[in-house]
Amino acid sequence: MEKKEDPNELQELLQTLEQQTNWDGRRLVKYDGFWSPDIIVRPILSAQKYFKAKDSDIILTSIPKSGTTWLKALVFSIANRNVISIDQSPLLTSHPHTVVPFLEFNLYLHQENPDLQALPSPRIFTTHMPFKILPDSILESECKIINICRNPLDQFVSHRHFLLENKLEKDAEPLAIDKAFDLFCRGIHPFGPFWDHMLGYWNAGLKNPEKVLFLRYEELKEDITPHVKKIAEFIGSPFSPEEETQGVVDQISRLCSFENLRNLEVNKKGYILGVLKKQFILQEGTCRRLDQSSYSFNG
Repeated sequence: MEKKEDPNELQELLQTLEQQTNWDGRRLVKYDGFWSPDIIVRPILSAQKYFKAKDSDIILTSIPKSGTTWLKALVFSIANRNVISIDQSPLLTSHPHTVVPFLEFNLYLHQENPDLQALPSPRIFTTHMPFKILPDSILESECKIINICRNPLDQFVSHRHFLLENKLEKDAEPLAIDKAFDLFCRGIHPFGPFWDHMLGYWNAGLKNPEKVLFLRYEELKEDITPHVKKIAEFIGSPFSPEEETQGVVDQISRLCSFENLRNLEVNKKGYILGVLKKQFILQEGTCRRLDQSSYSFNG
């Protein structure tokens, strides 16, 4: 029988970790080389200890505000197209974050060791954890990892806006944008440093392309259809000639287009995880605001 985590031991661990104030005034701690909201360290430890990946699992990874919600909708629709018709998709009535749960922000946040074994295959989970601190079972199994990355300046502006619109500590004083950007450049932001996070998955994909698929938000936005096909092939479920003739690829592309997801009534009002406003999760509007930067992200 597994020994339950001791809250006193967790507090002792947190006290030993380097700390910083996040852009929204909340506390970040540096765990295993990466910065994390302090309340997420315990769920990360629980996931590392208890999560048992199956070979059929699909793990979606990203740094926050890099297209995570969009990727959830795409992969769920592609992986389940043979059991759920497009017009019956749960994405029409439920937010993608509800359909595809986070490990650390949902499942292991609410329970130390949730029972996930009975979930239908393929199980799809999401995490913001960097590659180096993923649960061992993910790395050792035959499950698939799909990572999405975004222009870092766009990600910074979008994430800062998101955090300020969803302040969990109402009395906390947010940092001015110049100070927040300075911290970002030093790697001090949720799940940063950015480049370490991105390169962890990039290098893993180069080393084992059958295990890790690396996507870019900007390329997905430019033309979604080829990425729908690429994802299907990667997870071992390519579209048949009949499906392509019947327009299944186009149907999924339309359902999961950024514009369609953003305009669905279910994604406009209410909260995710009880505290995050839905209207600020699916937002396209970022960026080029830092001195009208002409920075170009080409991977």
